Amino acid sequence: MYLIAGLGNPGREYEHTRHNCGFDVIDILSQKLMIPVSGREHKAFVGKGYYEGNKILLVKPLTYMNKSGESLRELTDYYNIDPETELIVLYDDIDLDPGQLRIRKSGSPGGHNGMKNIVALLGTRDFTRVRIGVGAKPAGWDLADYVLGHFSGQDREAVLQAFEEAADAVLTILTEGADKAMNRVNAKKKTENA
Repeated sequence: MYLIAGLGNPGREYEHTRHNCGFDVIDILSQKLMIPVSGREHKAFVGKGYYEGNKILLVKPLTYMNKSGESLRELTDYYNIDPETELIVLYDDIDLDPGQLRIRKSGSPGGHNGMKNIVALLGTRDFTRVRIGVGAKPAGWDLADYVLGHFSGQDREAVLQAFEEAADAVLTILTEGADKAMNRVNAKKKTENA
């Protein structure tokens, strides 16, 4: 079983903000796979279904970003999920340009408080993550105000395309493995920036 978690904040005021990129990709996966994310358990909205023979959970934690690990810890414990092989986390990253994607199988949470909480509560940094670029905050801006803000027109277009690519990357991870998805996504971005 795979647990695919998109990070974000619950509530209408946070919809489609930079910090809610993970929620937006889960919504796309929900549509593609026809798995409604409407159940509620372990402090999260959860959808259950199958893709290519794999049982999957689509998850949107409701704990607010900085406590995302509380929900994921409960879910991984309850469903006996091995984070190192069966967890995929999608989240925003200010260190990547808007619309840029990066997939890793391990790594530091950097300055992302949601990821810090997940790493702390799961006790491992070794799980697959799909980082979605939202761009660096402008000079003089408060970081919280920036990540809780909405995208401008051009950035929004790039990010909407990235959401689709991130959803496709998750499906590649499920069927062909994280290495194949990394080769496609990470190499593509390097080529575009060359």
